[in-house]
Order: sequence, then C-alpha cells, then structure tokens
Amino acid sequence: GPNIDISKTRSLAELFAKLSEAAAKAAPGSILVSNSGWHEAQLKEQRLPTAAELEAAAPGYATVLVRGGHSYFLSTTSLAKWNITPATAVPAGGAIPKDSAGRLTGELVDTARRLITLPATPAATIEDVAAEQKVLNSYGLVNVRVPGTSVAVYKQYQQLAADKRSSVRYSVLFRGTPQSLAEAGVKQNDGDEWARVWGIKLAVDGGFEGGLMTKPYAEPMGQNGTYYGLQTVTQTAFNEQVIALNRAGWRAATHAVGDAAVDQVLQGYQQANADKDIRQAGWTIEHAFITRSDQYPAMKALNLRMSLQDHLYLVAPVLKNYWGEERASQVSPAKTLLDQGLQVSGGTDASVIPLNPFWVMYHFITRDSITGGVVGVNQAVSRDTALRMLTINYAQLTDETAIKGSIEPNKLGDFVVLSGDFMAMPAAELEDLKAVATFVGGKKVYQDPVLTF
Repeated sequence: GPNIDISKTRSLAELFAKLSEAAAKAAPGSILVSNSGWHEAQLKEQRLPTAAELEAAAPGYATVLVRGGHSYFLSTTSLAKWNITPATAVPAGGAIPKDSAGRLTGELVDTARRLITLPATPAATIEDVAAEQKVLNSYGLVNVRVPGTSVAVYKQYQQLAADKRSSVRYSVLFRGTPQSLAEAGVKQNDGDEWARVWGIKLAVDGGFEGGLMTKPYAEPMGQNGTYYGLQTVTQTAFNEQVIALNRAGWRAATHAVGDAAVDQVLQGYQQANADKDIRQAGWTIEHAFITRSDQYPAMKALNLRMSLQDHLYLVAPVLKNYWGEERASQVSPAKTLLDQGLQVSGGTDASVIPLNPFWVMYHFITRDSITGGVVGVNQAVSRDTALRMLTINYAQLTDETAIKGSIEPNKLGDFVVLSGDFMAMPAAELEDLKAVATFVGGKKVYQDPVLTF
C-alpha cells in the first residue's frame, strides 16, 4: 500500500529525499508507492519529476507516485517491470504521455493505470476509521459526504455509531451498480443521521490533465490543437447507466471537470429525467471546473445541485499551463453558479487534496492560491456565502437541512469553536483559522492541545 507520504514536500529535492529514505528501508524488489494527496503545484519547481529522476532517487526500485484519482508516475524500473514502452497501445479513455523527443514521461493517466498492478492496500480496520474521525474532528469537521466508497466501509461507519464511538456523521455515495448494492442489502436513503446512503458516484472524464473540453488544451499540452482531455465512458453507455440507476430508485452524482464532460452529464441526466422525473431527487454534478453560460438553463431545469471544491487553491499554476490563463481563472465558478440561482455547496476533495475546510472558505472568499496568486477574482463570494456553502448548503446537498447546517432548536448539536472571528478578521488570516474545540451532538470530541476558550 502507500508507504511514502509526500503531501508535505515543497520541492523536488524534498520529494526525492523521501523516496531515497523509503528505498533505504525497503526490501529488495519491493514496490514503492506514494500517497495520493499531493500535487506538483505545491513544489517550488512547479513541475513533475521525470521517470529518470524517480529512478535516480530510488535506483532499481519500482517506484509509483500516485497523484489524486487519475495519474500514476513511474520510474524507469517501473516502466520496465510492467513492460510499458513508447510502442505500448494507449487504452481508450487513457493517456501515456511522451516528451517532445518521443520518450515516455513516466505518467499513466486514467484507464492507462490499469496497465500496472499496485500491491493491495490492506483494508482499513474499524480502528483506522476511528483514528481518521479524530483527524477530521481536529479540523472542526463532523459531517462528511463520502463521494464513492464500498459497502464494507459503510458498514464500518454503522458499526462505530452502533458502538457509540462515532464522532463523524456520514452521507455515503457508492461506487457500484444498483444490482451489486441490492445484493449487498443496501438501498437508497438507508441509514440514520450517523451514516446515510445518498446515492451512486459516477464519472465521465479525467482530472486536471484529463478534463474533457470543447476547446483544445493550451500548448504544448494541446498537442497542436488535437488534445481535448479524456472521455472515460461513452455518451451511450453513460445514458444507459443513469437511466438504469434512476429506474432502480437510485440517484447519481457525476464527476465532470471540463465543459464537454458537463455536456455529457446533462444529456444523460435529461434522458434519465425523460424516463422518470429526477428533479426532486437532487442529482449532482461533482466539481464542474469549467462551465458555459448555455449550460445553466439545463442545470436549472433539472434542479441540479453543484458540488464545488478548492482544487484551484492548490493547483492554479498547473491549470493555467493546461488550459490557459483565461479558462483556468474561471475554474469552480461559485459566484456565477450562485447568481444563476443554482444550489451550490463547497467542500474539499479529500483525500485527493488536503481536508482543511478553512482553506476552502479562504479560497472561495479571496480566490487566492498557494503558489499562483489570486485567480478569477470575479468568482469570489462573500464570507456569509462561503460559510453557507460549507454549512446549510452542504446540508441541503445531503437532504439534511431539518437536522444539520445551522444552530437552531431541534437540530443536532454539532458545532465548532474557532480560533478567530470568521466574519471580522482580516481576509488574509482566514487561511490560518483553526478549530479550538469540536462538538458532536453536544459532546466535546476535540480540544486543541494549546488553544483554549
């Protein structure tokens, strides 16, 4: 499983040092695998390591850097181990990028990741889940929407709650089919306020370098105007998928990064709706980085919910390289979507990006980023709006406004005490807010070891 944490590295030298350190401790022949919550934009050099550089850091070891949910980066030994060469056929919905000289960069994107097999990660135990809850509580988080997991994990959430040990409430989306979920005895809306079944998670395009666009990527990523991103499922297959799950009583939340992917989702959702009304069910588009004004009427007509995150905060310089300054500046257009009267909620995309909710609000309020400056200030929202996006709008996304999202009589006593006055402090300081204490159902589940109130 992932044995190298590179999430805190801030330069290639630090990243290579982590790999060398892991190689020094590893048994000969082992595969070195990184965690996924990092991005090259966090590095001083703002670029990816090459296959040769990964090799130099851990010579003779099959090294695989996992980044987000869409890319692997392989060392020279890894490429040889799995017999990936410049002549390897590129699977549909994937990419095996080459540099200008025709050499492999070492990256495998989306479906091309299936060309290799990583060591199985041991399944998380119930104690692992309990430990993760404590980390979430330390950020003031008590309500989490899980965008795609297994029935086994859902049952762990239920077990922790049954044992009166849970300090996080979950709204769960599954990766699976209506048939597989029915066989596992799981139905739409099952559960209680500790763990509730929300729906099924789907995807139609890639991630940062695979978002499906109607206009080509910026050069050189655009490959002379021929590269538009990756379509990971055909329109026909997606239409059939959403019609079938809607008929089976499920609802969908679909990952779509580029505007062409959003078109694909809208067409599928329209067909599902024509077959059986989805407008009251709260179907969702995840991310919607790039949208166009002609798409908003369809989103409204279907009463869709928009689930936005703060990827741009982390990766702004890289998205400018992929898509050009203008397109990148309008990534996650919170203000425009809200002005259209759409229901918009904010969150992180942990574990793909860090789970700090204060970074999310800071980014949506200022549009500032870690290494790319302020990006698309026209999409900035007020503090009040940002707070709503992560509280009452979030509860609306999960259909729980009757019990969550605001401090009112007859709602759950879930709240956090912050290290500063969110509405009054200088905007620049919002980024450094901390949870002083976190309460779930009126019970304290976290207290900062230093800060008191």
